[in-house]
Amino acid sequence: MSDNNTKTTTIWLGRAIAYVVFAFILVSQLILVQGFLLLLLGANPGNDYVDWAYRSLDRVMEPFRGIFTPIEFEGNSVLDTSILFAMVIYGIALLLMRALLDWLTDKLHKAERERELQRAIDAAAANRPYPAVTSDGTPVIVPTHPTQPTHPTQPTPQQQPGDTPPPPPR
Repeated sequence: MSDNNTKTTTIWLGRAIAYVVFAFILVSQLILVQGFLLLLLGANPGNDYVDWAYRSLDRVMEPFRGIFTPIEFEGNSVLDTSILFAMVIYGIALLLMRALLDWLTDKLHKAERERELQRAIDAAAANRPYPAVTSDGTPVIVPTHPTQPTHPTQPTPQQQPGDTPPPPPR
């Protein structure tokens, strides 16, 4: 395995791990928003869905429990500022993970460009034509003569449709 392939594989693995962490933080953030709204609106904890939401909220809130004292309103309604604080921290973590993913993606694209450049250099060193393809494998049309048009079937302004193109100048 070449150095560039190892680099690309490492970047792909890093991106995969970062996406898993990003997804976990995103789901945690959604649980926090849901739990905050259910507590604020005084949802019935006897309901199975609300019970599940509160249990999920307890797991996500574990590091933040007890930072601030919840403010209780009339009935079951509670404003838990610890949840708001956790939402801010998880939001910052989401932004940092997104920045990491963008950085890793840029590194991956750079490594792919370097690999394509090396392929072209190796093809030139072997004195054989380099297969010009885009990153998705589509062939690129490369003129064989500098004065030859890339698309000779398209009429030039002097030509009428149906006329044959003039021969290239010598």
